[in-house]
Amino acid sequence: MSGSVPADRFVDGLLCAGFDFFVGVPCSLVKTLLAELERRGLYLGETREDAALGVAAGAYLAGRMPVVIMQNSGLGVSLNALGSLHFLYRIPALLLVTWRGYQGEDAPEHLVMGEVLPRVLELFGVPFRAPLVEAMVADVDWAAARIRETRRPVALVVRPGIFE
Repeated sequence: MSGSVPADRFVDGLLCAGFDFFVGVPCSLVKTLLAELERRGLYLGETREDAALGVAAGAYLAGRMPVVIMQNSGLGVSLNALGSLHFLYRIPALLLVTWRGYQGEDAPEHLVMGEVLPRVLELFGVPFRAPLVEAMVADVDWAAARIRETRRPVALVVRPGIFE
């Protein structure tokens, strides 16, 4: 596969892997993905990432397997919700975290978090991958397996250009 990941194919991959609840805060790096989820009636928008994690926790407790979509700046906002809710009570979710400020290219407010994103995930103990286009769909299966194994959040970091 070259270029970008077709949003419809990626959503199909998420559904086939068992993910069936999608909540998050919009980001332009995943606008085609969000449009596809909305077209299918699958996306619930939230105003804050920590609120999205709370909704995802409720969805999991109701028998769903959630995906939480957020910018990396929103990950910073969400660390308390991850630690005090998701990690403490072993509530899994797939975190699709857009990598704003990747390689120092973006608006100035994204550059600090762009530089430290991998270290933040590592320090917080969130298993993650930042796949290139060719691996994005396959890494959904990796994430699903890790979630089943650990019952903890796992992240796929979305580089710019993955969903164009």
